[in-house]
Amino acid sequence: MRLSEFHRAVEDEFGVRGAALVDDLSLVALENRTSREALKDGVPARDVWLALCSEMDVPPSRRHGVGRLDPRGR
Repeated sequence: MRLSEFHRAVEDEFGVRGAALVDDLSLVALENRTSREALKDGVPARDVWLALCSEMDVPPSRRHGVGRLDPRGR
């Protein structure tokens, strides 16, 4: 998952509160770092996305393959 795909996935799943979650929510799976801190520390975007989804109880069906642009829209 690219960083741009991570941000697109966060926006699609969480809407306007997504930015606040990335900046403020400490994630247990990432040693109590926020998503932004973990990304800055080099944690792969996919791992951060999955940790965020787990913390926010996002159903597994909405965790994989998100954030990618629709190839028909290119």
